[in-house]
This record gives sequence, C-alpha cells and structure tokens, in this order.
Amino acid sequence: MLPRPPLRIAIDSGGTFTDCVWLEGPKLRILKVFSTPADPSQAIAQVVTHIAPQGGEAVLLHGTTVGTNALLQRKGARVALVTTSGFEDSIEIGRQHRPRLYDFFFEKEPSLAPPEMRFGVDERTSAEGAVLRVPETSSLATLVARIRAARPEAIALSLLFSFANPANERLVAESLAALGLPLSVSHEILPEFREYERGSTVLVNAYLQPLMQKYLEGLQRRVAGARIFVMQSSGGITALATAAAQPVRTVLSGPAGGVVGAAALARRSGFDRIIGFDMGGTSTDVALVDRVAGATNEAEVAGLPVRVPILDIHTVGAGGGSLARFDAGGALRVGPESAGAEPGPICYGKGEQPTVTDANLLLGRLPADQFLGGEFKLDLQRTQRLVTQWLKDQGSRLSVAAFSEGVVRVVNANMEKAIRVVSIERGYDPRDFALVAFGGAGAMHACELAHSLRIPRVIVPAYPGALSALGILMSDVVKDISRTVLRRMKNLPLKEMNAIFSELQQGVAAELKKEGWPGKAVYERSCDLRYRGQGYELTLPFSADLLRRFHQEHQRRYGYSSPGSEVEIVTVRLRGRVASPEKLTRLKIESPAGKLKPASATVIFHGKKHKTAVLPRESLKPGNHYRGPAILTEYSATTVIPPGTSFHRDPAGNVVIETAHRNIGTSEQRRIG
Repeated sequence: MLPRPPLRIAIDSGGTFTDCVWLEGPKLRILKVFSTPADPSQAIAQVVTHIAPQGGEAVLLHGTTVGTNALLQRKGARVALVTTSGFEDSIEIGRQHRPRLYDFFFEKEPSLAPPEMRFGVDERTSAEGAVLRVPETSSLATLVARIRAARPEAIALSLLFSFANPANERLVAESLAALGLPLSVSHEILPEFREYERGSTVLVNAYLQPLMQKYLEGLQRRVAGARIFVMQSSGGITALATAAAQPVRTVLSGPAGGVVGAAALARRSGFDRIIGFDMGGTSTDVALVDRVAGATNEAEVAGLPVRVPILDIHTVGAGGGSLARFDAGGALRVGPESAGAEPGPICYGKGEQPTVTDANLLLGRLPADQFLGGEFKLDLQRTQRLVTQWLKDQGSRLSVAAFSEGVVRVVNANMEKAIRVVSIERGYDPRDFALVAFGGAGAMHACELAHSLRIPRVIVPAYPGALSALGILMSDVVKDISRTVLRRMKNLPLKEMNAIFSELQQGVAAELKKEGWPGKAVYERSCDLRYRGQGYELTLPFSADLLRRFHQEHQRRYGYSSPGSEVEIVTVRLRGRVASPEKLTRLKIESPAGKLKPASATVIFHGKKHKTAVLPRESLKPGNHYRGPAILTEYSATTVIPPGTSFHRDPAGNVVIETAHRNIGTSEQRRIG
C-alpha cells in the first residue's frame, strides 16, 4: 500500500478572521475562525487540530501579518545599525521626500534605529568595488564592546558600496557574530545600489527578525506534527528557516496569496486582465494583473522603503471592521482604525462603535441569519439600538439609514482611490479589466465601485472569503536573487549578461537543493533598465530584444522614448520557481451545500427600498442569467448585486456580474425578486 501523501493546509491570518483551505481528494474544504491577535498561532493551532487526522503528516502553508503589524504599530526589536563611519545618520536623513508637502506641522516617524543605536565603522570601499580602507582589528573590538553596552536585540549591517565588493562587510559580520544576536547583512539580503533604500531594507529585516523567529518557533511548537512554509510578498512560498532569517520578504504575505488566487480563478473563466479587490475586516488590498501579476522592487511599507520583490499591491485602511466617526468639522470619516476581531463590529455582540459591517447590516445588505453559512447570527436589534444612541451622543441628526449609506459611500470613495492608484496612475484604463472581488466584504462593495470606475464586469470567484488562503495553497516555491551591475550600452552584451545570470542561477539552485524542494526549477531572468541620467528604472524580462522592448515600454508608461540614447542595465534579477503540487486543474470547484435557504429582504440602494431576493450561491444554475437586485449568500462571504445589473454562474464556478446594461435573450433570462 502506497504511503498517504501529507495533508496540505493553507492558512491566511487576517485581522478579523483566520481563513483555512485544504484538499480532501479533489474537493476543496474551507474553515473560518476568529483570529487571536494577541497570538495568531493560537487560532492556527485550533484550525490544524480540527483538520489534521491524528497521526497524519501535514504541511502547513502560512500567510502571516505578524511582520506587517509590527511595522505598522512599531513593535519590533531594539536594533543596532552598523554602517560606514560618517554615514550613521543617512537612515534618518533619507530622501528629499515630504509625504504632505504643504503641512508645516508634519512630523516624520522616528527611525527604527535611534541615534544612540547607530554605529560607524572606519572602512571604505569605492563605487567600483575597490577596497580603499580595511577595518582594523582594534576598531572592530571597540565596535563590538560599544554595541554590547547598548544591549540591542538584533543588528543590521549595511556598509557603503558593499554590493560592489562585500569583503569589508564580511569582516565586520564575523566580528559581530561573537555577540550571538540575529544579524542582517546587506550583501546577503539586498546586494543593490542606493544606500538609503538598502540600509532601510536591512534595518526593517533586523527589526522584525527576533519577533518573527519567536513567532515561527512558537507556531512550530503548537503544531509540532506539521512542516511549516511561509508565503512571501513576491507571490511564492519559502521554507520556515528562510522566512525567519529574512522576514522582510513576508511583509505582504497574505495579500500576495490573494493576488495569486484571484488571477488563477479568473483565468478559469477566460479573464487574464483583472483588478483584484480584496476587502477584509481590517484593510483592503488592490492589485492589477495584466496577464501576469505586476511586481515591484520599490515598495514602501508603513512609510519605510523595502527593496525586495513584492507584488504591486496597494493597501488602504478600509475594511468591514473600519470604524466610523465624525471629525472636528462634522464630516463623516471611516477608518483606518478598525474594530478587528476584538471587540469587533457591534453586530458581533461586543463592539460599541459603528463599523462598515454594521452599516451593511442596517441597510439590509447583510442578512443577519445567514452569516458564515448560518453558523453565526448577527445581532440586528443590538446594532440598531447602539447606532441610534451613538448618533444621538454625537449630536447628529442623521437617520440610521442615511448614516449607514454615508458610511458605505465614504468607504467606497477610499477604495476607489486605491483602485485608481494601481490602474489609472500606472497608465492602465480600468474599463479594459474585470474587477475580481474577494475577501469577506469585497463582494458587498464591488458592484458600486465598478459602476463608479465604469468597469464593465465584476467576478466573484468561488470561495471568495478564503481566496487568499487558496492562493497560498496553489503558490509555487520561489527564490529571488539580484545584483547591481551598472552597464552602459547601445548594444546588448549578451555573452556578458548570460555569464552573470549563470552565476546567479548556481546560487539559487544551491538554495533550493539545501531546502530539499522536489521538482525541477524554472528560472526567470529580468533586468532593471533606464536611459543614462535617469533616476528610476523599468523592470523587463531579459531576452535578445531587451533594448527594443525597453523603448516600447518607456513609450507606453511615460509617453515618450529615445531609441538613439544610451541605455543602462542597472540591476539583474533572477527568480527560481518550483511548481506547487496543488495545481488548479486538480481542484473541483463547487459550492458546498449548507443550511442556507432562499428568502427575500428589503434592501436600501441609493436611498430607495427594493424588494430583493436572497439566494444561496449554490442555488444558481449554470447557464441561467438573472437580474438584480439580489443578495447571494455562502459560507465565506456575501455578494450584493444592485438593481440594473445582470449576473450568472459560469462553468468555472465563478459568479460573473455585468455592471453595464446589456440585452439578454428571454429564453435564457430569469427574473428574480
């Protein structure tokens, strides 16, 4: 008898819910539990205990927000920053960039390494990589003593031009190793130019390292029988040891899984140009996929430059748990503060301040008795009573309905801005894309957002409330490596570039072999290019016609090109990818039968009450077309379909909503409501 393959479980820890998906044969199973923000591993252990068979082997694929939350709340480690003498304050000076140009009272967030935790080394390497001054043994001993006296919890080491020649940085790292502290070294994490960004990335890594190591070690103890792998911001998974050593690569771990899942399920329905719209309990993440997911190496997280491969995801503090308030001028504001899992929205039974979820409930858009597949009943009476009292306490004359509609309009405006950032501001017309709505709250707001942006189609994929976890389950193993080379040219030096890529490939192959990944690796080559004299680059796949494609992309992105000008290849990048065993073709997409029953409700759309059908998603028959208004209910999410739209469930299991009016033959149309 063949041994039973290990059970693969994917878990996405969110601010409100922890989502889990796993396969039983070809069938996908879902479980959602409330998150435990004080210790996310507690909810994960609860899920694994519930799912994994006694004595069975399990593989846990984890998308985590531990690093992101630590940065947002500034709750990382006490870090010592070591750099070339004279450059200790470069991390504080940063770039000449003011987030709010005309705000005289703007206060910059303090550096992750305060002045007393910055240390200089008397050494120097030239921009060309020549060692000009080697640090002396006595000065290194003094440095170690000073750092020991400062009592840091981690060390970040980033010397000037170490990307060109890491010899001095290796010497300093050997001396600092005697302290026995987590050590982040720039030529290992980011061997690229731009000293401030490289130093910031290494500092963020060191800031998160003790916390992530403690968290992942604790998680491993709680689920001792499982092998753990972690989702990276780049859209691929990596080994637990790598995630613990380089946590900076996991700062957008969960949202990256959502982009992977959205692109995969939309492709099953024939759509390869999409805008992913992931609205959860705490935040909303949006990303544009033009056949392949957009990626960037120039992201900012919590106001800090992070130069590692990250899917191009824009995040705003707008979610189902976002709190409503009136500002000093009496204007209605929503978010970024969130009720989270504790105490949660008013309708969950503990919260006392109105949230977006409460507003949707009061408008009739969220059926109280069909939440989480009918397993959790929302408290409508408590919500009406507390919101009425809250409005009275605020001195507002708004009715509960008018206030609720205002909350929805405000949060929609915030999310519309986010979609514009990843589409219009990147040179894309949103009308050429489909909006893929997922997350627990995404499908409740997607149609109104699509109408505002004139997006013709909304896709609500199968299992929308757990799509990030599904994306993590399907993600490939990914290893990224880069190196700054700075080559000026008018003709592409193919032989030299191939030699550089071959060297990088050997390093990636060795890493994959060391971690024991089965399967053949596929290597993807890319380069950062710019015209000579420019300050920013475009990243393109490497090929023999690289320069021609660079001119074309520059024309598309910026409106002009200069084919006769000298071009610089600034940084070369290599990605090694090992395919996941859980390929989408094996998944059987079907809505699980539950205890949800068809019903009707009175729902407010644009100030008017509409009689609206409430339908379990599994009751939609493929091939039939329907008209709104309608509410679709299922275990992981609720879909709100306003009047004037049509929708159907396609053979792939996705619900496709046409936001523009179109003619539907009477033989295939079924009116509801």
